[in-house]
Amino acid sequence: MSTLGQFKRVRNVRTIWPNEARDFTPWLAANIALLSETLGFGEEGLQIQDTEVPVGAYFADIVATDKTQTNEATVLIENQYGRSDHDHFGKLLTYASGLKAATVVLICETLREEHRTALTWLNSITDDSHSFFAVELELWRIDDSPIAPKFNVVVEPDDWARMADTVKRAEARGDLTDLKKLYVQYWGAFRDYVNARNEDELQTSLRPRKPLPQQWTGFAIGRSGPELNAGINSLNHWIKVELTLNGPNASDWRTTLLEQRAEIEGSLGYKLEWEELKGTQQAIRLHLPNQDPTRQDEWPAQHAWLYEKLSDLYRVFHQRVKELS
Repeated sequence: MSTLGQFKRVRNVRTIWPNEARDFTPWLAANIALLSETLGFGEEGLQIQDTEVPVGAYFADIVATDKTQTNEATVLIENQYGRSDHDHFGKLLTYASGLKAATVVLICETLREEHRTALTWLNSITDDSHSFFAVELELWRIDDSPIAPKFNVVVEPDDWARMADTVKRAEARGDLTDLKKLYVQYWGAFRDYVNARNEDELQTSLRPRKPLPQQWTGFAIGRSGPELNAGINSLNHWIKVELTLNGPNASDWRTTLLEQRAEIEGSLGYKLEWEELKGTQQAIRLHLPNQDPTRQDEWPAQHAWLYEKLSDLYRVFHQRVKELS
């Protein structure tokens, strides 16, 4: 049997980054994909706006953009060596307020319990448009190998608890019909399916959103405007996937992509529906007929089809939509 190596913890992060502001922050900005994947945003989910961003009399370490959201929400990242302290925690909340950050990330070596409690509480009282994370930074090596960083997420939003609370409040108001309950259950089960498949296949291109009581659910594709959608129709008995183009450029974007139709469909191995729509939204679709979303025994096969086709659309359109002018 081959000899196995031994993990060794490097206790002093200053071994690699002597100064947090001058060394670690620039390194993290240049390697933001590592943190992005750790937080579940995917390799290209976070895009750096700037470092040392002025907020009043102080400076936020890193400000980024969440590319997984159609509105490209602001992400605040604050770094700290050692144990989290009240000074940095207070600044974190002040920066978040000043920048109107939708996602807030605190990185430290050790998170104090009171700060863990505070961030968990903030996640519990805010909706899914705001997220609070805490990440502990570690350095490891195998025997005498190069030192490698490791991010451990110790606080994150509990999306299932948020969804349950949303459903509970909607039921109390009488807003949630039986059909809308079905939508929540359907997309909740699909979310579980996507996460399981992503884990099995070691990919995060499809990042599911919170299940909502509606006929569709969306997935980011790398820029604002276009997005991937999955939809169901319980009346006409079909399910679908589509690339949706939103905004004043939607028609021009469709024309550009239509010029690549032969190449796109050749790569997919099947035809898509390119019906031209009016207004500021265009869609390139694929339907699967004779599907009843109200039958739970059919969900596994439906979810498998939706996942496979969404993955196909992501593969052929991801780079193309990023290059749209």
